[in-house]
Amino acid sequence: MEHRLSSSLVGVALIGAGFIAEYHLGGLASAGGVSVRLIAGRNQDKTRQLAARFGVHETSDDWRRALDRADVDAVIIATPDHTHEEIALAAAAAGKHILVQKPMAGSVAACERIIQAAQSAGVDLQVSFMHRYFEEVQQARELLAAGAIGPVHSIRIRNATPGPDWGDWFFDPARVAHGVVDQLGVHGIDLATWILGPIRDVSARVAIQLPTRRLRDGRVVPVNAPDTAIASYGFGIAASLGTGAGETMAPIGSHEMSMIEAQGCDRFRIELYGECGTIWLRSERGRLAFWAPQVHGAQWHVPVLEEAPLGQRHHAHWLAGLRDGRRREETAAQALGGMRVVEAIHRSASSGGVRVAVL
Repeated sequence: MEHRLSSSLVGVALIGAGFIAEYHLGGLASAGGVSVRLIAGRNQDKTRQLAARFGVHETSDDWRRALDRADVDAVIIATPDHTHEEIALAAAAAGKHILVQKPMAGSVAACERIIQAAQSAGVDLQVSFMHRYFEEVQQARELLAAGAIGPVHSIRIRNATPGPDWGDWFFDPARVAHGVVDQLGVHGIDLATWILGPIRDVSARVAIQLPTRRLRDGRVVPVNAPDTAIASYGFGIAASLGTGAGETMAPIGSHEMSMIEAQGCDRFRIELYGECGTIWLRSERGRLAFWAPQVHGAQWHVPVLEEAPLGQRHHAHWLAGLRDGRRREETAAQALGGMRVVEAIHRSASSGGVRVAVL
């Protein structure tokens, strides 16, 4: 039996008051039609300050309080990766709809347990892939669907940042099993598969390039999970290249992941190369640029993008799905597929970079 909303005003509790919490709170505020009932965080001073900025009246250092409240329809789980499964299973058992921060969990098996719990409880389960909802990504997907650059031959993805300096748990494989691949790479994997379809096989190398990290509080901590990874993908959806009747070839891709780059890129960089054009996302040409002579002449085109508050589109879409199940996405199943790719990267890297199938 599906759990329905108590009213048109969705009651939400945010579990986790760390780095990503402001994205969710800001997105909810700009989306509207929602009341944040509670923020749960371990550091109550920080949590109360966050709540005051967003007009939330109640905080707690115990996330279980969110599950006890009848006026909470849904929870957003924005806690460290290794805690996602426990909280999500408890939220499902309490009949709360769930939006969980990526990655859904640290393994395929854990993702499957969360999905099964949500299905058994009749609650909606979504995974937060914020990059999908950026205007440039939406428009790029529309261009591809319209055939603006023809069949896609290849994709290049970069997810690179200086890395987190506000917590030591990011560098502990007991809490972030696959390091940079879990923390940054899953964004690129999600966009690649959302745009081009499933990844069929992987060849990868990973490394720890900086064995210690200095945090902003002055502590120097060991790095025991990969901070750098490079993967090569074979996609499972064939794209016609027009090389002859009936001939097809699937796209290939490269994916660079790093959380040790002093400059890095602006969240992500994606380059799509098609038979008759090119699309770049978040490059030196801007958030979106494309060369598609069949559509816009033989010059690069840089469209004017709609400016919306960060997170508005994402959270409005999530809330609409809670109100009308026909508008829900399949992000949980897609996140499970993404974790299969993550585990394939780990298997390949552990075997010296041999190509392995995504299971």
